[in-house]
Amino acid sequence: MKIKNTALFIIILFILNACANLPGGDARKYPPNPDERVKKNLEEGRGFRLDNVISGRGNGTFEFASSNELWRASLDTVDFMPLVSANYSGGIIITDWYSENDNDSIKITLRFLTNEIRSDAIDIKIFYKKCNAQMNCSVSEQEGNLKKELKKEILKKAAIYKKQTKDKNFKPYQPSSIGK
Repeated sequence: MKIKNTALFIIILFILNACANLPGGDARKYPPNPDERVKKNLEEGRGFRLDNVISGRGNGTFEFASSNELWRASLDTVDFMPLVSANYSGGIIITDWYSENDNDSIKITLRFLTNEIRSDAIDIKIFYKKCNAQMNCSVSEQEGNLKKELKKEILKKAAIYKKQTKDKNFKPYQPSSIGK
């Protein structure tokens, strides 16, 4: 009996200790009215809706290339160039050499560091290949205006895609009359 009481006491201590780390309700961050709290939580993506569960749509988050705005924006930006590799799970896009003349070619490598839309989320490397008449070619990586312009264009498109997705998925909260 003494062992059971001691075990129960230890379990209660662990439970109470775990309660100390719960995030508290800060009245400055959350409205006191329950309907407003529910509305705020649902619009911010916290919680779930029963109509989604019943209809089978669920509330899961899936990581598909088509749902990643940064990935889609990158592909749209470099769509004029032939691709050698586009590996979503590896987070890399590599274009083939692109040339408008016989002497100069360009190759772009995009590496994704995060799925968030921010300036340090994507690493762009641009390689230039210069060839002379004897087909002696030299390849060099260069920093320049093109890299900045590509990054700016990708981030701009990604932000637009994210806003479109958010607007499409937004459902305003309508309080139910149950329990009133």
